Amino acid sequence: MLSTYIELDGQGTAWIGGIRVKVSEVVLDKLQYGWSPEEMHFQHPDLSLAQIHGALTYYYENQQAVDSQIEKDLVGAETLAARCSDPEFRKRLSEMKRTR
Repeated sequence: MLSTYIELDGQGTAWIGGIRVKVSEVVLDKLQYGWSPEEMHFQHPDLSLAQIHGALTYYYENQQAVDSQIEKDLVGAETLAARCSDPEFRKRLSEMKRTR
């Protein structure tokens, strides 16, 4: 039986209980693609409709906190992308590859 509860980790990030899927990931499917819960289930058959609805319910009850987590994750991804596109970093990475 799949769990439908939401758990928070030490950083306050909401996860669908028992699996490694963030509530924000389900929310982004809804916001970015406009997917219905049924479409999300089709795209991610490992998630039950109950888990998807539970994640969306948590979001609507805690929208500010989840939106803040999404923003934090986005800033982190942009920072990492900028670091990886840094010419000096790429040069060092290439040098490390050549020394292997």
